Amino acid sequence: MMPRTLAEIDAAPAPKPTEIRVTKDKRAMTVAFDDGSSYNLSAELLRVESPSAEVQGHGAGQKQLIPGKSNVQIVTVTPNGNYAVRLGFDDGHATGIFSWRYLRFLGENSDTLMSDYIKNLVDAGMSRS
Repeated sequence: MMPRTLAEIDAAPAPKPTEIRVTKDKRAMTVAFDDGSSYNLSAELLRVESPSAEVQGHGAGQKQLIPGKSNVQIVTVTPNGNYAVRLGFDDGHATGIFSWRYLRFLGENSDTLMSDYIKNLVDAGMSRS
């Protein structure tokens, strides 16, 4: 399946997770959906693409570039209603509410998002560590 935009995922029937599991080292989370798809999302990607206002800003063009998260760990996964989870990270960030749709978007687009993130860090003279 070709990666879809968030708008395309939002327009599709809502995905339902069948499993959410953090790895033993807490550096990744696997999300499986009811259509059989499964994604392994790094804690780094989840942290730097958090849907929180701290990362995304309050409007278009306000997204923050977050360096130094290559070793970040997921420390909490808390259900948020029937549509999302709130992730907590060992750097204290815990305000991102990750909807099932947003997790699906991250899964489908993780390679592109991560390579864009690394390029943007390099361009800004920043580092992942």
